[in-house]
Amino acid sequence: MSFEQVEEAWQLSDDARAHSQAAGRDLSPQEYWDQFFSASPLVDAERTLREGGQPVARIFLRSPYGLQWRPDHKDWIPFRHGEIPPFAG
Repeated sequence: MSFEQVEEAWQLSDDARAHSQAAGRDLSPQEYWDQFFSASPLVDAERTLREGGQPVARIFLRSPYGLQWRPDHKDWIPFRHGEIPPFAG
């Protein structure tokens, strides 16, 4: 299950990049939140608003992963914020 969650985080990152391209300009982290991330069912909105910073720089997903703003690239990359259960083999 963990690998699929990593893929979901990368896909959300790619979708955010496509959202910016469709807008035809670089978006601020707050614009990403307002226009894109806040509506995603993958996003833990309460935790993001509580712990994501002001302006938001970390998006917490409902999985052990999230997205972190890279100001030098003006995009979002996945990070792990939670425990991952060991593989039970």
